[in-house]
Amino acid sequence: MKNKFLKPVIYAAILIVGVYLGIYIASSNGIVATPKGNANISLVNDVFSLIDKEYVDTINIDDLQKKAVTHVLESMDPHSEYIEPSILNEVNENLYGSFDGIGVSFRIEKDTITIIETIKGGPSEKVGILAGDRIVYVGDSLVAGTKVTNKTAMSLLKGPRKTKVNVKIKRHGVSDLLDFTITRDVIPTYSLDVAYMIDDNIGFIKLSKFSQTTHKEFVNAIKKLQKEGMTQLILDLRGNTGGYLGEAVGIADEMLRDNNLIVYTEGEHRDRSYIFARHRGLWEDKDVVVLIDEGSASASEIVAGALQDNDRGTIIGRRSFGKGLVQEQFDLGENGALRLTIARYYTPTGRCIQKPFSGTKEEYMLEELTRYETGEMFSIDSIHFADSLKYITPGGKTVYGGGGIMPDIYVPLHNDSTRYFFNKMANAGVLFQYAFDYSDTHRKELLNYGDAKTFNEKFVFTNTMFDELMRRSEEKKIKGNKEEIAKARELSEPLFKAYVARNIFGDEAFYPIYEPMDEILQEAIKELKVNN
Repeated sequence: MKNKFLKPVIYAAILIVGVYLGIYIASSNGIVATPKGNANISLVNDVFSLIDKEYVDTINIDDLQKKAVTHVLESMDPHSEYIEPSILNEVNENLYGSFDGIGVSFRIEKDTITIIETIKGGPSEKVGILAGDRIVYVGDSLVAGTKVTNKTAMSLLKGPRKTKVNVKIKRHGVSDLLDFTITRDVIPTYSLDVAYMIDDNIGFIKLSKFSQTTHKEFVNAIKKLQKEGMTQLILDLRGNTGGYLGEAVGIADEMLRDNNLIVYTEGEHRDRSYIFARHRGLWEDKDVVVLIDEGSASASEIVAGALQDNDRGTIIGRRSFGKGLVQEQFDLGENGALRLTIARYYTPTGRCIQKPFSGTKEEYMLEELTRYETGEMFSIDSIHFADSLKYITPGGKTVYGGGGIMPDIYVPLHNDSTRYFFNKMANAGVLFQYAFDYSDTHRKELLNYGDAKTFNEKFVFTNTMFDELMRRSEEKKIKGNKEEIAKARELSEPLFKAYVARNIFGDEAFYPIYEPMDEILQEAIKELKVNN
């Protein structure tokens, strides 16, 4: 099946799903005590003691213990993990909702740190750094043409608030390097990508993760869109790999009536714990559609499962990832942290949606490949659930457990051979890279459009631009036949425009332009208009 490699980008995203789990953060003294009289614990201590004293070669016993701990955790389940001290802050930052830095998003472009966007009100914007600027020096360190990595760039640019960092910038149209001194500050990491009105009635909110600020961001977005006339809501959780359980509960509570069960958890050493809707929510009585796909995991599945099992709204898209395990993070002091699976979570009807884990962690994380190979991604008829996994909601709807949330309305991928060339070109990054290069070289004239809406209305994706896209594809030995190229011409225009708009006007500019191409979103719009 040609299209089974349609979206390899998602595989990489799912590989890091373990970072954004349904997490409780334990107290700083939450280290698990060693059970007294446990012979197996004594065995482990004896073995490491003998290795340390008697092994033929010099060995770092600390490194060996870390490797052993990592191996043990990976054999237990795919989400328990040991976090080394050197990366602990980096792992937690996305969940905390902020970090200290200079306030830019960047990418390594032609071996140079290129600014994609400055965060509004952030330190870099305040001193005059612009999108498109290239960082040549950070302090005395040359970072252009030195094979700089993202990790190195982050380590140089991030730092404690109130500290200063000097950078030298190369800017288009300016011959000399520009000197800037940036005072680092707290940089918020928002979990809400965009909130806007699709039409006079339908509002759209997209959440990328569940961090400490997600519920607050969601509430503010609801209030904003209500003022703009929203009476129906589309909540997009596609690709949202999860985060804080409490934030997911808070969002579900905004859409469920008091005393509706949201989720319950239970583990071998944890009693069953029920979580109910407890307050009058902002969106209890109005239409809602939730969008999910194979990249929606953990906290996203809690929200979707809670609404589905309470017969609230409609779930549209494709089967979610299937992560129903709860982690608690234990601080190990100078040794880092242990993120340990302590319970399973269950949807209100009693479904455990954790998918099976019988092989390696890599196979588990890349299970989406199996969905391509079995045809699930292209047809709902390829999905089969055992009767033992069947559950009935209070309203009489049949739902299934055993591996993710199955949407009420399934929207498959296209199994259309004429799209193969376009998919291959897009997934290879050719379209994205050309849009970036075009934005970079035409930034001044593109800014003259003033805003994304005007840009979308007036900007024309010309045949000359498409020819350049084809030339770049051929350079990468990606070729198509006449029919495939015609389809690529049709599909490239809105995606190219959306990419350029995002580069020039920010992330929020992407979605309204890409909207007509988004078949899951279009299905949601259709569903809401039928119910209006």
